[in-house]
Amino acid sequence: MSWLVAIALSLLLAVGCFFIVVGCFSLVRLQEFFRRLHGPTKASTLGVGCVLLVSVGYHLFTGTDPQPRELLITAFLFVTAPISAHLMAKAALALHMAERPPLPGNADGEGGAGDA
Repeated sequence: MSWLVAIALSLLLAVGCFFIVVGCFSLVRLQEFFRRLHGPTKASTLGVGCVLLVSVGYHLFTGTDPQPRELLITAFLFVTAPISAHLMAKAALALHMAERPPLPGNADGEGGAGDA
């Protein structure tokens, strides 16, 4: 493996670790549920994706067998994280219906732009 590939993989690993730390920080420090939900699902997904990409690249450039489980973990992560975040957000909206802000265009919040 050349030194250029090693540096590129190291930088990608550092970027992935940075996004994982940002996702963990947002989960711990943000106050509102929806903000706390957004950080880990976006930043940590990108961070773990970068770490798995580094693992695949390392095995590819060292000549060892690339493991199919790394690709399966990546696919599973990119499919399940947005779906679970969407379902948690829908559940939170259903539980806090009285706290939702009114729709734009109506003072009582009964309609939207398409109502006549």
